[in-house]
Amino acid sequence: MSELFRRYGTGLTLAMLTAVAVWVLAMVVLPYFVMVENSFHPNLPVTQMGGPNDHYTLENYAALFRGVDIAAWEFPDDFRVFLRTIWGASLVTFICLVVCYPVAFYLAKVAPPERTAFLLLILVIPFWINEILRTFSWYIVLAYSGPLNVALKSLGLIDAPVRWLSGSAGVLIGMTYAFLLFMMFPLYNALESLDRNQIEAARDLGAPTWRIHWRIVLPHAKPGVAVGCIMVFVLAASSYVVPALLGSPGTRWFTETIYQWFFEAQNWPRGSAYAFILLGLCVAFILLMMRLFRVGLTEIAK
Repeated sequence: MSELFRRYGTGLTLAMLTAVAVWVLAMVVLPYFVMVENSFHPNLPVTQMGGPNDHYTLENYAALFRGVDIAAWEFPDDFRVFLRTIWGASLVTFICLVVCYPVAFYLAKVAPPERTAFLLLILVIPFWINEILRTFSWYIVLAYSGPLNVALKSLGLIDAPVRWLSGSAGVLIGMTYAFLLFMMFPLYNALESLDRNQIEAARDLGAPTWRIHWRIVLPHAKPGVAVGCIMVFVLAASSYVVPALLGSPGTRWFTETIYQWFFEAQNWPRGSAYAFILLGLCVAFILLMMRLFRVGLTEIAK
């Protein structure tokens, strides 16, 4: 803080801090405060708000778990969608990690600088297009008579077209593509700082490739892996566009359920409660990754 005052002066620094404080309060704190307040109230007509029936309650939070019977393996629809979202976001995170790790290692430690810059540009260019347009392009590719089925059938790999958009396959493919770079760049930044001499020394001592990665590369890349997993999981769990366009009624995402409670059922307290349950899930995942990879906020911030 003192460095800001020294560099920019008292007036300009106070103006910048005031602008940031107003933005945080207006765009983050106040909307969340309103949602928190809504989530602890019953869904009442406007004429009854503030009346005797308007009281604080945990009903909206408990509604997600009502009817859950683990012993009988019975789950209500909303809870089933919640579990599907956890599983789907975790699977997307794992797929992105498996796909991006070898590519990030190649770009950071194998490819010459000129080729690395060119390949990174090639990876980034498609993401200059709006997310909705990119998702619609996948809708066309994965359609029943789309290019993917035509190509697979012409190669003799399938006998009949596959309905990619009638299950979870389309959602997983679309999300993996949408969030690849959020795994790629943290991994690349972490691996770029690895001293190549450590890899060469391990190789000279006879260590196989898998052991070099397990004992040297991955421990060094832990902050990048943690950041990539956190970003991909949070973005996948909170995504609405991809599951809405590439999914089906049987593969509904939890964000779609929140949308339905807000705008179709007009039940803002229930939608607010579900939104904060999703937020709690994301926070829990962040803490889990920090504990699993044994990294702190300082290492993640790097």
